[in-house]
Order: sequence, then structure tokens, then C-alpha cells
Amino acid sequence: MKTLLHKIDLLRLFALILLAVPALAVFALGMVWLWQTGNLLYWATAMVVFSVLSYGLLYWQAKRDRQMLEGIATEPNPDWPPKAEAVWQQVEKLAETCNPEDWPIEDSSWILVLGRRTLDTVSHYYYPQAEKPFLELTVPHTLLIIEQASRDLRKDITENIPFSDRLTIGDLLRLHRWKAKAEQAYNIYRAGRILINPMSALFGEIWRHLQERSFSLARSELHRWFLRAYVRKVGYYAIDLYSGRQPVALEESFKQAAERTPVSHADLKKIELTATVPEEPLRILVLGRTNAGKSSLINALFGKLTTATDVLPDTTETITPFVLQREGLTQALIFDSPGCDSTLFNEKQVLTAALNADLILWVSPANRPDRQTERHCLDALRVFQSTQLNRRLPPILVAVSHIDLLRPASAWQPPYDLSNQQDVKAISIRAAVQAIANDLAIPIEQVIPVCLKEGRVYNVNDALWAAILHHQNAALRVRLLRCLDAKKRAEDWTMLRRQLLSTGRFLWNLPDKISKRSEEG
Repeated sequence: MKTLLHKIDLLRLFALILLAVPALAVFALGMVWLWQTGNLLYWATAMVVFSVLSYGLLYWQAKRDRQMLEGIATEPNPDWPPKAEAVWQQVEKLAETCNPEDWPIEDSSWILVLGRRTLDTVSHYYYPQAEKPFLELTVPHTLLIIEQASRDLRKDITENIPFSDRLTIGDLLRLHRWKAKAEQAYNIYRAGRILINPMSALFGEIWRHLQERSFSLARSELHRWFLRAYVRKVGYYAIDLYSGRQPVALEESFKQAAERTPVSHADLKKIELTATVPEEPLRILVLGRTNAGKSSLINALFGKLTTATDVLPDTTETITPFVLQREGLTQALIFDSPGCDSTLFNEKQVLTAALNADLILWVSPANRPDRQTERHCLDALRVFQSTQLNRRLPPILVAVSHIDLLRPASAWQPPYDLSNQQDVKAISIRAAVQAIANDLAIPIEQVIPVCLKEGRVYNVNDALWAAILHHQNAALRVRLLRCLDAKKRAEDWTMLRRQLLSTGRFLWNLPDKISKRSEEG
């Protein structure tokens, strides 16, 4: 206390008291007048009411600002594979645990500590066996995370926090120092007001408490949003990098993601159409048993004879590509394949083709109830796809063929309303669709009955085509991840070649540099 009094200039303090006496006297005389006229209670009631209303408005404004800040939160990338979505849930949990009290904004160390904690959260999921999963990231990738997260965070702060583009760090530090001095002077004023006018001081303290709570709430919400935005930004790019989806070279990320991959280039070269398909086509794989109508389905989609229909077993001997161009559909390659019950069926080749497929059309005959082979092939395909954690599963549509052969076989008068309980043919088709959906474990809305017989083509250009277009966006997301994987592999080889060339040039010029230095020495 003695030290504090020693630091205070008594002459300056006396001058401040003289300056404040007239204003305090007005308050004191006003309170006396209110008491003498009997209006003191009314004044006190009005002050309390207005204080409560003001606090309510400030609280509502803070709540509105909180909702606004939540509205600009970083969202997960819809093109991420399922594993990345699970990692994002952990990043969200970490962001929710960030409290302003634990991470004071004045202490800059929180940037590295909180960033490191976010990277640890993400890296542990991708490298659970590593002793220090955080270190399973290259130096260029680490710098890229900081660069991209800082860039996005700068944009959010500039667009949403007033005067953030005007105030410098020095301004903030000076404001912080002035704040401490202003608080000391204000505390002296509060002590003097209690001595001169206790009643006014009492209500003033109540009002100050309400104000501090309101502004503290707004400041705390802004601080909390900043911390959570930082964690989400770092986590977002860490997921991209640890999963291997993000190229190191920034210029690569601005290139078109769907540029043609080597596997599609090779397929187009087979049919001599590389020049007509400039970017990566959508890849549609047609699978099913022998004589199910796979080739007939492709012909129906083209509207003309494109591939030999499999009237005889094993007509299709290998996986064969065709370019499919139709209004509303991204330019596509559609692949015919041998029957899954054929001697020509190569499971390894089909699984590789499925890995490079963005949409799968499975053709199942309605008049063949023995579907064990189809289910076995589909289950093998699902197991294989479940191991590809960095890929999205391609949508599967089932075309139920040969519906014209269902009971009564002689009746064929399309179109058929499957909800019609009086039409025997419609009842048979509906029962076949339900049975195939159950036997193949496919959602019934993804099972479409069609007729592929020449002269009787039915439900291909309407229901099946509508289903293909409906799942086109999902197929494009599958294509994006497939293209990113291909770009990442190509980037690895390109980067290695550049590094080897740079090392070779350095070693080639090393003797000359050594000799020049020795001569200079």
C-alpha cells in the first residue's frame, strides 16, 4: 500500500479531485432533491428496469454474434473419404474443448501448442502404429499446412472482425498497457464516489457489473470462435496432407483435378479416341452374370448396336471400354465385362476395374432365382472396396433384366405401374425387384426393372437413366478422389526426378566450387 501511495503524484491526484467535485456535487444534490420530493424510489426503479433492458439487449447481441460466428465455421470437405470424415469428428471434439481461459490470446505460444495438438489428433488416426505419428509428415507438407491455414484464417478475420485490417499488433499492445493505467485511475474515482454519494455509487457498481458481464461475454465468444476456427483450419489441411490427397506444390492444387489419368488414357488409346476426350471421363463398369444382358444394356444406353450382345455364353471375353456421350451426363467410358459365372471371369482384373470405376451397373436377370454366385461376387467386391479407406465407394445400381419373361410370359403391355395390385405382370415385376434387392443386399430404390430385348426396350431411357443422373454427383466425388490419387503418384515421381536432377547438377558443379574457394583462400 505504501508503495502504491508513493507512486501516486499527490498534486495530480488533488487536481483530479478538484475537477471531479462539481460533477459529483451535481449527483449528490440530485439525489437529495429526489429524496426530498419523494421520487428517489421511482428513479431507482427506472434505473433498474433500464439496466435490465440494456443488459438483455447486450446479451441478445452477443448471442446473435455467436450464431453469426458459428455460421462461418469451417465445414468438412464433402469429397473426403469415410475415414477422413471420422478424423474430422475428432478435430471437432478438440475444437469444442478450446476455452479462452486455457489459451490466453496475449501468450503467442498457444499457436504452436494448439496447432501441434491438432496435428497429433489427425496424425494418430493415419499412423496409429508410429511411435510419433506427428513426425510422419514431410517438411514441405508441414509448411504448407501453416501457409494454407494462415491464409484462410486471415480471410475470416479480415471479413468478420471490424477494424482488424487497421489495428496493428503495436496498437493492441499499447491499448493493453493503457487499459491497466485507466483501470487504476477509474478505481480511484470509484473510491471517491463512494465517499461522496454512496447511493449513486451503489447503482453505478450494479450497472458496471452488468456491462462487464455483457462485454466479457462478447469478448469471450469472439476469443472462443478464433481458437476453434484455428483448430478447424489446421485440422482441415492436416487431413488433406496426412491422407496424401494434397499436392506439395501449390501450383498443382490449382490445376484441374479431373485431368486425364494414365489408366483412362490407355483405355482411350485402345479405341483410338484420346483426342475426343480431353479430360478424365466418368468410368462406368457393367457387371453381372452371363446372358444377363450386360451388352444389351450398353446398346440400349447408346441407342444403337455398339457391342455384340451376349446371346451365346462368353461373348464378352475381356473388359472392353466404350465412350458414352449423352445429354446431362459427364463424358463417360462404359466398360462391358465377362459374366461373373463365366470361365473367362478374372476376379483380380474385375476388382482392379472396380477400383477405377466411378459407377457400377449390375445386371441381374429377373427370371433366374439362383443368385448365390452374384451375391458372392458382390460381397467380394464390397470387401475389397472396404480396404480402400482413402476412396469413396462407387454407387451401385442394379438393372433387373428379362422382366418380359416373368409371369404371365405372354403378356407385355408396358408401361407398368408397380403399385397396381390388379395387374398380374406388375405384381410379378415388383416381387422380382424386391427379391433381387434382398438377395444382393442393395437398397430397393437402387434396383430398376428394365427390358433389354430388341424391339421391347423398356425403362432404360427413363427410370434407369434418371437413376444414373441422380447418382452422377456421387460418382463425380468418387472420380475426384481417384484423380487425386493418380495425381499424387505422378507428383511423387515428378518430384523425385527433379530432386535427382538438382542433386546431380550440384555434384557435377561441386569440384569447380571447391577449386574456386581454394584459389580464393
